[in-house]
Amino acid sequence: MSASQDVVLAERDGHVVTWTINLPEARNPISGDDVVERLVGLVDEANGDVETRVVILTGAGSAFSAGGNVKDMVDRTGMFAGAPHALRDGYRRGIQRLPKAIFHCEVPIIAAVNGPAVGAGCDLAMMCDMRVASTKAFFAESFVKLGIIPGDGGAWLLPRAIGAARAAEMAFTGDRVDAATALDWGMVSQVTSPEQLLETARALADRVAVNPPHALRMTKKLLREGQRVDLDTLLELSASLQALSHHTEDHREALTAFMERRPGNFTGN
Repeated sequence: MSASQDVVLAERDGHVVTWTINLPEARNPISGDDVVERLVGLVDEANGDVETRVVILTGAGSAFSAGGNVKDMVDRTGMFAGAPHALRDGYRRGIQRLPKAIFHCEVPIIAAVNGPAVGAGCDLAMMCDMRVASTKAFFAESFVKLGIIPGDGGAWLLPRAIGAARAAEMAFTGDRVDAATALDWGMVSQVTSPEQLLETARALADRVAVNPPHALRMTKKLLREGQRVDLDTLLELSASLQALSHHTEDHREALTAFMERRPGNFTGN
């Protein structure tokens, strides 16, 4: 395994792939080019592999992700180096590739938030389709505490996850939101003990992965497009994708399995 692969581990178990940000000593920052390149590459792999039906994203150690590397900010190195125009290009060619890639990931992604999800780490969790959290997790849209703004799309992502007013509260105060509050706000769908977090995420992943893979991908496509197009446009897209769905082998297998009252055996055809 190369050094670039070490920063985010990928492990397959059946139709579920787990991505683990593997920089625990630094609390899993995602601002480095190596992490961005690795995650973008993993998205490309998932998109091209019909055997991948669900992804679980988590962090090694005690944190999900601390977001940007604050030491690099202090030292003005890495993506935080240079004049304003260089910084702008650095964001566009660096960390901003992540929300674009993950938005266009064709398979569902579950964030298993094992600990703090701060700044860009909070936004990374919001990029995912579903979120489960450990009781030790907390979320903070904390950019304002450092005198900066959400540079990675958080101002678009967070309101869509929890609504405009609560997103504004988090962004304007920078305060932490604990796991119980995140559950109450709908930021996460489940909260569990640290010991059971990955088991809980896997149970959710398995409930998703039993379904036909192309139907999953097209459903995700519709959910994503529904965030940015009007109803007429979405209905037109739905009609087209539904026509394709009706002519898949997996659709016929799903109907047969339903009539025979057995689980389906789906191949992605």
